[in-house]
Amino acid sequence: MFGSGNAPIVVLSQNTRRDTGRKVQRENIQAGKAIADIIRTCLGPQAMLKMLMDPMGGIVMTNDGNAVLREITVQHPAGKSMIEIARTQDEEVGDGTTSVIVLAGEILAVAEPFLEQNMHPTIIIRAFRQALEDMVNILTDEVSIPLDCSDKSKMVQVIHSCIGTKLLGRWPELACQIAIDAVFTVMLEEGGRKEIDIKRYAKIEKIPGGTIEDSTVLKGVMVNKDVTHPKMKRCIKDPRIVLLDCPLEYKKGESQTNIEILKDTDFTRILELEEEHVKKICEDVIAVKPDVVFTEKGVSDLAQHYLVKAGISAIRRLRKSDMNRIARACGATVVNRTEELREEDVGTNAGLFEVKKVGDEYFCYVTECKNPKACTILLRGASKDILNETERNLQDALHVVRNLLLEPKLVPGGGAVEMAVSKLLAEKAARLAGVEQWPYKAVTQALEIIPRTLAQNCGANTIRTLTALRAKHATEGMTWGIDGETGQLVDMKERGIWEPLSVKLQTYKTAIETAILLLRIDDIVSGSKKKKDNEPATPAQVSEEAMKD
Repeated sequence: MFGSGNAPIVVLSQNTRRDTGRKVQRENIQAGKAIADIIRTCLGPQAMLKMLMDPMGGIVMTNDGNAVLREITVQHPAGKSMIEIARTQDEEVGDGTTSVIVLAGEILAVAEPFLEQNMHPTIIIRAFRQALEDMVNILTDEVSIPLDCSDKSKMVQVIHSCIGTKLLGRWPELACQIAIDAVFTVMLEEGGRKEIDIKRYAKIEKIPGGTIEDSTVLKGVMVNKDVTHPKMKRCIKDPRIVLLDCPLEYKKGESQTNIEILKDTDFTRILELEEEHVKKICEDVIAVKPDVVFTEKGVSDLAQHYLVKAGISAIRRLRKSDMNRIARACGATVVNRTEELREEDVGTNAGLFEVKKVGDEYFCYVTECKNPKACTILLRGASKDILNETERNLQDALHVVRNLLLEPKLVPGGGAVEMAVSKLLAEKAARLAGVEQWPYKAVTQALEIIPRTLAQNCGANTIRTLTALRAKHATEGMTWGIDGETGQLVDMKERGIWEPLSVKLQTYKTAIETAILLLRIDDIVSGSKKKKDNEPATPAQVSEEAMKD
């Protein structure tokens, strides 16, 4: 196509595919619905598991929406962006990954009829934006109730309703206790602000063997390491701990190091210098009288000899993340050079250092810490598959506790909140004028997909259940929902099934924003198409191959 005057000139080569308009929107909606259909059976306590096989032949069995989508390979760009929202949801609030996909797919589905009637996407988007604003207001002002964070029994109820749909739901008391202990351990309060960094300071360590009931939260840190020398002590009460980020070994030359040796005594002198260097750094360490030394780098044989003589145990080649956890737990500071070691860098908060053998491997424990701000969750279980699934479930439970501490507000679970928001939105839709009220009303219908899916997954009669649920919301209040085990209607307030408000807010925002994003696409231009053997490559393919290289 050639433009005239100042118009830009767009040249599309014969190898460039271009789909436009209604066709693209229809394809995007179909892709979104296809992803949602895969995940739909993973919602609720009666959720089915998905068995995923990776290219290496490994098997994952899970009903965690995010874990399922991580393993799926999708070609369609709209499908890829649907998978991305599950990841976003998981990183932001750590729960609700299945709901967000199901809801986004349904919102796209209800937009389809309007596009078929030639309604402009901008009008639909404007109505969806308005609906999202109203949903957020309804959730925060009308549906949610405050939570007292000091009331542990209420928090246990919320965690229980979160993990009730998962494998860990069979050990609810244990899971709730582990999650609460771990999050309260790593919580820092400074100037009225709470900082809860689960990813960095609450490490989950999985050891096959034993039963799930043997899992505990350690008041300290555990790492998969042994002492470097067999004569070093393996159990020390009230240890003084030093953390180093430098090697306790000979200085190695760079790649282009040359040493010229003229006399036979020169080589001996070089060895002496190396030994003097190791002796010097060991003396620096021994001067602060530690009992245990952890280092991220290596410890040479000579250094081990000096440390054993001084009665010091050494552990080498730790990960940086483990060092940070030990530093938080025992109050030590990681030091980069041994000359800079001071008395205040030594950690004295740990009550016990010991090395124990669990199964076939040695583990080093730094436990009984006074007010540790880091912890290790020790998971036991029959097999690797069970341990991996337990870890995924426990991550969800940890995030629920974190969300409740950061924003202590609850909404009723079991599809009750969706029905309540749907009812209040429908009342607002009646007051809207113009053509926008129809897409706005469609959002109210889309919200009902959550209770409908819950009813479907436990084998209830969907139409009858939803009709009865609407009647309950019209007459008896907004805490009525569906019992995911039986498909019966129950009052969530009496059953004690609650969810954190922040998870629901994030679910609605992410789902509607993604639907809006996909509806705004009216053109897909793809510059990569398989070329025939004797055909020259297009500039787009050349640049794409160059980027791969």
